[in-house]
Amino acid sequence: MSKKLAALSVSATAFLLTSPMAFAIEVGDIKGSKGFAANIGSIISTVLSFIMAIAALLVFMYLIWGGIQWITSGGDKGKTEEARNKITAAVIGLIVLAASYAILQIGLNVLGFGSISETFTNVNPIQDTQNISL
Repeated sequence: MSKKLAALSVSATAFLLTSPMAFAIEVGDIKGSKGFAANIGSIISTVLSFIMAIAALLVFMYLIWGGIQWITSGGDKGKTEEARNKITAAVIGLIVLAASYAILQIGLNVLGFGSISETFTNVNPIQDTQNISL
């Protein structure tokens, strides 16, 4: 019963912490009745920011869950090992999350873009070479 209660409390906490963030994310320029986003780049940037925030919260919740499990293990080697594995997995997940964001930013900077939304707004259109008269 305590595992179900712990899972329920982690889920409820994650929901309560992430639901206000969904309303706080900037969507871009609001123009008329065409929609909320000015371009596809701002949509992708917003979605990516939201996913990164959710992933970071879930990693930290898993880390806290492992810490609580370690504290409540009572010296049992099996439970302590399970808690240590959760903490290790959470730290590795946090490193992977930070590295993926850093690689994305470095790749954008190498290509000359400042952000993801800039990649879609500063791209020149492909010109039709078949209709050019010589």
